[in-house]
Amino acid sequence: MERPKIAVIDSNILSVLGLKQILQNVIPIMDVMTYGSFEAMEESGADSFFHYFIAQNILLEHRPFFLARQHKTIVLSPNSDPSTQPSGFHCLCINVPEEQLVRSLLMLEQYAHAHGKNLPKMPKALTNKVLSDREIEVLSLIVQGYINKEIADQLNIGLTTVITHRKNIMEKLGMKSVSALTIYAVMHGYVDINKI
Repeated sequence: MERPKIAVIDSNILSVLGLKQILQNVIPIMDVMTYGSFEAMEESGADSFFHYFIAQNILLEHRPFFLARQHKTIVLSPNSDPSTQPSGFHCLCINVPEEQLVRSLLMLEQYAHAHGKNLPKMPKALTNKVLSDREIEVLSLIVQGYINKEIADQLNIGLTTVITHRKNIMEKLGMKSVSALTIYAVMHGYVDINKI
């Protein structure tokens, strides 16, 4: 069975590659395809995509196409001021720190696809429990912004134990950043997005 696809359409290649990496972490069951222009995306089968992440100028140039697919379109906006964003579309401000962009994506995903609604089933490998209960507790506190000493105090364990758990979590998940851990924790229901 073919994996569902997301199209990212923007002429800014660095922006496209960065967003592709984040989307692959947030929604690992999707294939993320990148395009520098609307025409390039259209050539690969415009209606084969689950979602479109598009630059605001692409929307303006091809509004009728995206208006017909409004529920599947997310506009990449250069700022967060609602008065400058196109009405009727979900918008995502891309000129923010990575943590804030990840949080916005996770909120958008939870709003549109709460508990996996409208999403294809996750492969077994992605749904298996990888972490111990204690590691999940530590992970939850890490992504909520607690430092090692605070985690140790809250869980009533030693500081070196927290550091060991943190190292084990990152090794088991193959992740090196708090943003990646945040995505994992939210997508697996270990922490509520509103607590981040």
